[in-house]
Amino acid sequence: MKIALLGAGHIGHTIARLLVESGDYQLTVVDQSKTSLDKLAKLDVNTAVVDTSNASALEAAIKGHDAVINALPYHLAIRIATAAKNVGCHYFDLTEDVAATKAIMAMAEGAGTAFMPQCGLAPGFIGIVAHHLAQGFDSLDEIKMRVGALPAFPTNALKYNLTWSVDGLINEYCHPCEAIHEGAMTAMLPLEGLEHFSLDGVEYEAFNTSGGLGTLCETLSGKVRNLDYKSVRYPGHRALMQFLLSELRLASDQEALKDIMRKSVPTTMQDVVLVFVTVSGMRGGAYVQEVFARKIFAQRASGQAEAVSAIQITTAAGICAAVDLFRTGKLPQRGFIRQEQVALPDFLANRFGIAYEQSRRIESIS
Repeated sequence: MKIALLGAGHIGHTIARLLVESGDYQLTVVDQSKTSLDKLAKLDVNTAVVDTSNASALEAAIKGHDAVINALPYHLAIRIATAAKNVGCHYFDLTEDVAATKAIMAMAEGAGTAFMPQCGLAPGFIGIVAHHLAQGFDSLDEIKMRVGALPAFPTNALKYNLTWSVDGLINEYCHPCEAIHEGAMTAMLPLEGLEHFSLDGVEYEAFNTSGGLGTLCETLSGKVRNLDYKSVRYPGHRALMQFLLSELRLASDQEALKDIMRKSVPTTMQDVVLVFVTVSGMRGGAYVQEVFARKIFAQRASGQAEAVSAIQITTAAGICAAVDLFRTGKLPQRGFIRQEQVALPDFLANRFGIAYEQSRRIESIS
């Protein structure tokens, strides 16, 4: 299968490595940075330096491929999906942006190719898990979806290091959050709904953020009393972000906030991804609850010296598994594909999805 992979950053690099090592994919990696593309020199891929803001150049670069994997920032999703449709490529992305997803859903109506956005961790894997658990109930009451991409060793006041896209992080902190409350679809404010919980002896906080539910609100509308998604952080993070966004009014100057975070909050490859889903409802006349919990840690790539972060592992595994399941005919072959159309057993049995079962912790990465 011929794939045009757009984006040669940390996530793009991991996607490229996984697909190439599988032996079933021919890749052309597209980016506007030659420096980023040069880092792929050890992989058996074609590369192309392309201005992704130029529609004709973008279409020329992806034409002739079977599918496009978009690993670029969320604000490019609509542009790239449009290009994919114009040249007849299937389309997969990692976006958490609600508006972009709705636009791609409309674009997919009547299309002869497939459009599957939101193929990462959250949205993505978290929705697959929640939908799978929900199928085991006679009637649903409440679904809580919690995901954290966290530093393994927090040291600053934010108790946070940059583990993924700053653009995506600020986007989910600043936009309304879809939810179902008392049976009605509603919008919640980001950073609200603060709660605390502990897992494996570690204390966490969780609060509303945008985009993590994917299309699950629509899928489960009328079937569940309460459904929500929250991001997990270490206690104290939310209060400081609220100060920056609200009291310093940086929500209206997001570029300034992104610049501050890039300069002041260090990145780390020593991270942990937490996935925590609870579903409650009626089964066999009894009110019961099912829980799915995972912690995925950074690890070393097979045969390589460099570390691979937990967010790289989980995000790349999500989209690679989606493409792989599509290639083998386990997903619809045209139109819009929701994450909840993926069967969790198929995902976890997949050679890429199995990363959610096999990750091990590295205490120290030199």
